[in-house]
Amino acid sequence: MSKQEAVMDASQLGKGNWEGFDVPIERVYEAATEWRQRLAGVSRPWLCWNVSERWCKLQQRLIQEVGWTPVVGFDPRSGPPAVLPGSILIDFNSHFGFEVMWPHFPTEFAFLFAERLAFWHADLLCSLDVMRELQSTFESLPDGAMAAVPDYGGRRNFFKFRHHRYWELVGCTTKSASQSQFEHGSGWWRCIKDHPQCKDDDERRRRARYYYDSGVGIMYWKRHYGGQVIDIPEKLVAVGHCTSINRKNYRQVNPGGARVLGAEIDLNFDIEEVAAKLGIAHLL
Repeated sequence: MSKQEAVMDASQLGKGNWEGFDVPIERVYEAATEWRQRLAGVSRPWLCWNVSERWCKLQQRLIQEVGWTPVVGFDPRSGPPAVLPGSILIDFNSHFGFEVMWPHFPTEFAFLFAERLAFWHADLLCSLDVMRELQSTFESLPDGAMAAVPDYGGRRNFFKFRHHRYWELVGCTTKSASQSQFEHGSGWWRCIKDHPQCKDDDERRRRARYYYDSGVGIMYWKRHYGGQVIDIPEKLVAVGHCTSINRKNYRQVNPGGARVLGAEIDLNFDIEEVAAKLGIAHLL
């Protein structure tokens, strides 16, 4: 997607893009009050995003295996999944009614509803050994720090520093880190030049030279404001990432149009085969 294609329309509002985002920020704060109430007493929440019920249920079980609490959000196109005992369902879209919502939306505002929040892609599964390694990393984060997967864009973009970003493939943030990112206008959402906290014209021009995509703001926060980010190597979780990236035979449900991940993940991957390869088939 080009930067021009990222311009906001009604179907984009819930994806996490500051360019053209015209929802009063007070509405987000109001919604986050309810999210915080839902998580009262939960010290280790881990956000998983439903696009396919079988995948989401397995993610919930993996999270519970390492002693964290699954917090289940969902794309409105998929609806809420079955929620396992001990998991918590939150309709992050109830105050907004967006056509589409990505997990980037609530993750940007983690400081409003959680002291610590782990998160991962809906198409990621991990072995229990990897889960335990992630657990250790997440639980050892001091307040003010976070962990995420760095993405330098491969060889083509390695020296294009303004394209570098952190990827929300899997990670964990803390309240103070999330709040610092918001205050500096440099978090998860796309187009950090349009963040409401970016009010200086010179700073806007500086940011306009950066790649538009999600997570560029996290790298910017680290490099320009001294933010502490613990790198999670992509290779640690790559074997369980059921993605279209670098897969020539990947089949799309709506070629050339909006992606329908829930349908595509089941079309391209057999969850039982993936689980067996990762040694987690007993959790299905």
